[in-house]
Amino acid sequence: MKIAQIVCTFPPYRGGIGNSVYNISENLAGLGYEVTVFTPDYNYKKGDEFNRPEGKFIVERLKPWFKYGNAAFVPQLFWKLRDFDIVHLHYPFYGAIKPVLLAKLFSGSKMKLMLHYHMDSRAKGFKGAVFSLYNILILPFLARTAKIITCASLDYVKHSDLKNYYKIKPEKFRQILFGVNLEQFVTYHDNKNKNRKNKVILFVGGLDKAHYFKGLENLLKALAIVTKKPTLNSTVLKVVGRGDLLPYYKIQALNLDMEKNVKFYENVDNSKLVDFYNYCDCLVLPSINKGEAFGLVLLEAMACSRPVITSNLPGVRSVFKNGKQGLLVKPGDVNDLANKIKAILSDKKLAEKMGAAGRELVENKYTWSKVVKRLNSIYHYVRYSPKA
Repeated sequence: MKIAQIVCTFPPYRGGIGNSVYNISENLAGLGYEVTVFTPDYNYKKGDEFNRPEGKFIVERLKPWFKYGNAAFVPQLFWKLRDFDIVHLHYPFYGAIKPVLLAKLFSGSKMKLMLHYHMDSRAKGFKGAVFSLYNILILPFLARTAKIITCASLDYVKHSDLKNYYKIKPEKFRQILFGVNLEQFVTYHDNKNKNRKNKVILFVGGLDKAHYFKGLENLLKALAIVTKKPTLNSTVLKVVGRGDLLPYYKIQALNLDMEKNVKFYENVDNSKLVDFYNYCDCLVLPSINKGEAFGLVLLEAMACSRPVITSNLPGVRSVFKNGKQGLLVKPGDVNDLANKIKAILSDKKLAEKMGAAGRELVENKYTWSKVVKRLNSIYHYVRYSPKA
């Protein structure tokens, strides 16, 4: 079976959508599928080369006719999707929607179109107006055209821009959980954490404007509160990520007099992430709105037996059980965030118990083999279903 995965960003760009499509494609190829990933060519700088092999599947990077940030118009898709058994479009990807819909229109029932709804798009000003226009005019038509709509969390969809369509056609939606590579993200059993004097909080995420919703600014403010506690005044926040907002966050740390407590790591190889997870006391993902729909970093941290703290948002809150593998905080509430961080940093037994529960959870629920097994059955249903 020939599968086309269409996604707006892909490694070496660091983001949950592209990372999930990479792992899905790799595992589908391992089952014998012929998988091609179509993604825009963003002319990454030298040194940004993909540090994972692309041997099991094809990555075709299309030259955008024009682009704005991560929004790229790639009409080439119209004539490149003819010979695929399944076309799986990952939303949002505004520059691909029209070419894919046109290809579907001309192909009729021959083209089996699926939609994976990753997240709502949110922005201010003109960009936000464009998103709203698409939500009103294009998204409902795209949803009706797709045979099946997959998502990482039905909880998220029920609160998303697709909520009204979900109420009408709930049978059309399939939950496909994300996974984690348990061979890469493992738990260390050395003495480095025992010998470490200071507590370490970890943040992993994009620092570009597209990921403004990650809430790092609030985490910096919460750190300023946490370090007021005498036993936690040497706590360090390690920030792993890069992007055009990095200078802004550095200034925020300086203004909060936290520059000595915050360490930024811009060029962390994907293979080195496991070190950061293992040598921290907890991972914090303080996202502020529905731009965050799941949080793959939560799975990676739990796989390394680390407790997690994240915002009580649709989708994200369903990744783990509050109080068992980690803690949920009120979105945007700096004081609540600080209190939850202090609770974990001040209770070693609680942190260890949550970390162990997190590892058990990902082993039982969040593996890519389980993800692809479910996706495999959906692909066969879509391909051999008599209706378009």
